Amino acid sequence: MAAKDESDNAEELRAEIADLRTELENLRQQRDEELARVFREIALDRQRLTRLETPPDPTPSQKDRADILKALLAASGSKLLVSEARKKMHLSKSQFSQLLASMEPDIELKPYKLDKRQKILQLK
Repeated sequence: MAAKDESDNAEELRAEIADLRTELENLRQQRDEELARVFREIALDRQRLTRLETPPDPTPSQKDRADILKALLAASGSKLLVSEARKKMHLSKSQFSQLLASMEPDIELKPYKLDKRQKILQLK
């Protein structure tokens, strides 16, 4: 009888070990799936951040306004006060600011020597 009890006990232990191995494999698979999901989310977040960090392409109206501003600067000897340029173009402060941001490589902003509160636009 002792041999039978040991045999039954060994079988129970083998069955329990098999169950634990199956459970361990399931846990590993869940972990791998969760890691893959987290890595996908990180990649998507990086893409979103890149889109937010890069300035949008100028719209056609901004391109037209940029051409008009360049023509104004050329006509005035390539220097013009920001306030005068904005008034001549009939743009709000925010629209003009967006226009200047889109034209950053082409135009320089410098402080006006006589009045440091004002800025001068200059073609590069």
